[in-house]
Amino acid sequence: MTYRRAVIPALAGGLLITLLLWWAGASASALQLRGSTSVFDVQSVSELRRWLMPWSYDLPTPAGLSDGTEYADLYRTAMQIRFVAVFAFFLAGALLLVRRIPPTQGRTPATLLALWAWGPVAATLAVTVSAPWLIASRGHGSYRVLPQLANVIAASGPVVVCAALVTAPLTVLVARVTAKDTDPLPRRSVPPRAARLAASAGTAVIALSLVVLSSTSVAAWIQTSFDGGGMLSEPGDLLREWLLLGSWTSPSGTPIGDWLLYRAADALLLAVVWWALRLLPGLLTRTTAPALAAGAVCATVLGLLASQVLHMAADDTAGIWGPVYLFSNLGSGVPAALTFGILAGLAALVTLRLAGDRDTGELPE
Repeated sequence: MTYRRAVIPALAGGLLITLLLWWAGASASALQLRGSTSVFDVQSVSELRRWLMPWSYDLPTPAGLSDGTEYADLYRTAMQIRFVAVFAFFLAGALLLVRRIPPTQGRTPATLLALWAWGPVAATLAVTVSAPWLIASRGHGSYRVLPQLANVIAASGPVVVCAALVTAPLTVLVARVTAKDTDPLPRRSVPPRAARLAASAGTAVIALSLVVLSSTSVAAWIQTSFDGGGMLSEPGDLLREWLLLGSWTSPSGTPIGDWLLYRAADALLLAVVWWALRLLPGLLTRTTAPALAAGAVCATVLGLLASQVLHMAADDTAGIWGPVYLFSNLGSGVPAALTFGILAGLAALVTLRLAGDRDTGELPE
């Protein structure tokens, strides 16, 4: 699919996810109405507000925001940057994905899943870009900057996953309409051995974060061993946010059933990543580095979501904290998925080339 055709669905998707997030943020004030606790319990209302506030123009509570018009203006500027950035990042990613995985010739499910996974990635990047203004609006921006930055980045939450789930089908629908008059793009033929080796190499990179870096001892070392000075002090929280995909513990001290459940979720993540990377070279119209990196990031996010859904299915805290808390961790871990997804895609590309897959040109469009 040409850029001219791919930009139309990408624009539609970018506008829709931006509007959905703006609407979600505007709904945060409704949870302060007196009748909200008659629909939800107090804990659920508080949790829902936590989900919505990263996208709300409403000023935070006085304890979280400094007095003064200048600080309020900084906060509004941060939100303006955030919404513009989420539109731009989703547009860029959707343009690449729709062009390289057009929803034709059996690729529609892959395009749909990739666009859904790209939504949380775009939101994470938007939150990261706007974080300096948001931190400055609190009036103590020079105090523990990196821990504050880590907290802001981790705040995009389940709302983005839901917004992307609505956005992806519309984007695919528009893409199918724009591709209707074009010649169908056949699937690429990739040597099975090369595809399996590439998938294994990419999955090994993801396992490095999920198993090695996320183990208790290594995670504690990352948290405490790096120390900067001044504004760059205490980088541990930020490093963990961008490097750790999970939490790997030994079975000692925990019930073996719970431990096996968590390991099953980790295994599911790796299985989803391997299967997606195994299929990805054949789905792409051309196996370029940006396309494989973006595809691997989406595969990692999909694996994360699958593992989190498995955790939700076995979670027994809904009766204590309410059903809203089941979804609290949905969409977490996206920064690390972005970091290691890019590395996994590059590793898969190098392995493909070494294993004999020579993509010398693009399929006719």
